[in-house]
Amino acid sequence: MTIRRRTAPHRTDRRPRSGARTALTAAVAALALAAPAAVASSPAWAGMRHSGVVGERPVGWTPHVLDGRVKAVLPVGDLVVVAGRFDRVTGPDRRGSVERHNVFAFERGTGEISRFFTPDVDGTVTSLVPGPYRGTVFLGGHFRRVEGEDRRGVALVSTFDGETVESFDARVAGGSVYRIDAHGRDLYLGGTFRSVGGADRRGLARVDAATGRVDPGFDIGISDARRGSLRVHELAAGPDGDRLVIAGTFTRVDGRPRYQIAMVDTAARPAALAEFSTDSYAAPCDYSRMHTYMRQIDFAPDGSYFTVVTAGGPKLKPGLCKTVARWETRAGADAEPTWVNYTGGDSLYSVEATGAAVYVGGHQRWMDNPEGDHAAGPGAVKRSGIAAVDPRTGRALAWNPGRRPRGHGVEALTATPEGLYIGSDTTGLGGTYRGRLGMFPLNG
Repeated sequence: MTIRRRTAPHRTDRRPRSGARTALTAAVAALALAAPAAVASSPAWAGMRHSGVVGERPVGWTPHVLDGRVKAVLPVGDLVVVAGRFDRVTGPDRRGSVERHNVFAFERGTGEISRFFTPDVDGTVTSLVPGPYRGTVFLGGHFRRVEGEDRRGVALVSTFDGETVESFDARVAGGSVYRIDAHGRDLYLGGTFRSVGGADRRGLARVDAATGRVDPGFDIGISDARRGSLRVHELAAGPDGDRLVIAGTFTRVDGRPRYQIAMVDTAARPAALAEFSTDSYAAPCDYSRMHTYMRQIDFAPDGSYFTVVTAGGPKLKPGLCKTVARWETRAGADAEPTWVNYTGGDSLYSVEATGAAVYVGGHQRWMDNPEGDHAAGPGAVKRSGIAAVDPRTGRALAWNPGRRPRGHGVEALTATPEGLYIGSDTTGLGGTYRGRLGMFPLNG
């Protein structure tokens, strides 16, 4: 069962009348309660495999974000949802601008900004995941209210009108949500929170994607923060739904040593800590104000390996700060990375594995730079803010569109059938003006 879509709903100057909006939201809520079979087996975009490397010149039809930072990009049907911390956006032709606070959507292929999808979100949206029904999307991040309703950290909203789906309420308390991901009916939450739905869940939880009810069969305890607040900063679910990799400030998980990174066997009933372990991220190669240098994680399309990118402190020190590394999913205890690519002193914030390439984004100046110290060492190649790495060897590929200025860096990379979306805090991409958002086509 799916929600019937109205004809060309995103090509109008008006949002639905309040009665129509209420009826639509009620229909979504009713579907959430009455039709569990409508929940997809997995998000359609997860594990997106590309046949080759994307082109170096971005398309001209994406809109522009005029301030702040883009932190997440996600296709939902014929729309692309964009999230982060911003207030104004404009169309591809840069004529005029409209207010959009922290999230907006545009039409795939034209860049036309949706006039219906204008949810009022009172804080930064850091993460997007497809909702369980057509025309819905999960928002995750550092916010308390969506459309005036209490939806701390996570909310399910309709892309038809931006309203919250009232049947979903995870009731997160005691902290923020940093990252969300999903597989089938399972929605994973990571952050600094202390409870979900009234149940004690410190920084990590699994809830029902339709209702937000906490899963009693998933109770993985993190503890002993290396610095600052205890939290899960990043998490990624495998494409088969049987593994979840988490990263954060913890140094123990379920009482066992797991320094900043751990793997959960989500196929087990109840879920259990997997044997995978490594001390590779134990080196204090960052600085005291950085609670964790772990950043994004992404699984390969076939789930056989996952990739991890890291940030770090201002000084180069021994360890895996400011790197991208490949890890085999079925590795056991005391695992070592298959390969590591060093930037030589600049942080990486985002990663996307497509089979043909591992794309990384940040504010790096070089790749293949293990001996560089804020300078090009032997064998280093110039890569300004974005790069592609060979999944087999870990060496930088020839792809080199560049970003100037590099700014803080790229925080959003999303592979889709049409190409690779990128979100950042700067306006120069592939030698053209693209305001904090762009897309490199797969066949171009």
